Amino acid sequence: MDLPSLRYAVTLAEELHFGRAAQRNYTSAQAFGQHIAALERELGSRLFDRTTRRVALTASGEALVGRARQVLEAVDDLVATARREPPAGDHLVVGVFGFGLGDLGVGVVETFREARPDVVIELRDLTFVDIYDTVRSGEVDVAMLMQTGPVDGVRFHRMAEVPRVCVVPVRSEWADAERLTEADLSAARRVPLAVSRQLADWCRVESDPRNRTALRTPAAVPAAVAATGAVSVHAGPAREYYPHPGVRYVPCEGEACTLSVATRSSRRNPLADDFTAVAEAVATSLERVREVPGL
Repeated sequence: MDLPSLRYAVTLAEELHFGRAAQRNYTSAQAFGQHIAALERELGSRLFDRTTRRVALTASGEALVGRARQVLEAVDDLVATARREPPAGDHLVVGVFGFGLGDLGVGVVETFREARPDVVIELRDLTFVDIYDTVRSGEVDVAMLMQTGPVDGVRFHRMAEVPRVCVVPVRSEWADAERLTEADLSAARRVPLAVSRQLADWCRVESDPRNRTALRTPAAVPAAVAATGAVSVHAGPAREYYPHPGVRYVPCEGEACTLSVATRSSRRNPLADDFTAVAEAVATSLERVREVPGL
């Protein structure tokens, strides 16, 4: 769920017509309808009854739209408050590890850009090796990443908890399992990952960042699993962000991970603090929508 989808739902509730609602959001009726359908699938609830002649809100739709209006008003107030601050004309380097915060990250960056149009945002990819060092050293001002435990010199701001999944070859004995344990995979070869010490335990691999044959980015994991027949682990959203016909993502035992915004603990950066505040506001707002009864 993201902020644009909530805006689409509110607009459709006001117009009760897909064509007019799409025009208000500067998109096609087909694309608009796909967003609404995707939101309904995610929530597992029908929000709008539609026929060839009419569109009407369901009870679930009324509940969602009421809360969505509150959420969007709060976000718009946050943007308006930020815009009243004197423009700094600054530059913010945002590190992104893998899929960052998932769908939430898109809304965070868009909301921050709207709130601070004077700030130039530079997005920088992070690797298994430098995921935390770039934050600690100040090479990036703020980062959207995966947290598996405390790290010296880094302050984490929790955004969402996501499950752990095993990435296994599609033709392996594990592909059709409902859930896997460490015992199930005890004899399996592991894809080598050039992970930092902090991530090694979570990934169940040895920490050896100097290994030149080891993978350095989470996006490369599925292809490596498919090509080598080895296995690996990932965070749950990898299913959507890194689909691959040669692998299956299977839930597995072990510690979940937290998607977080990370900042340098030894030195405060006002822009990084603003970005973090926006992220927390967006995450809290979307969580409140998910808590609507009946959805």
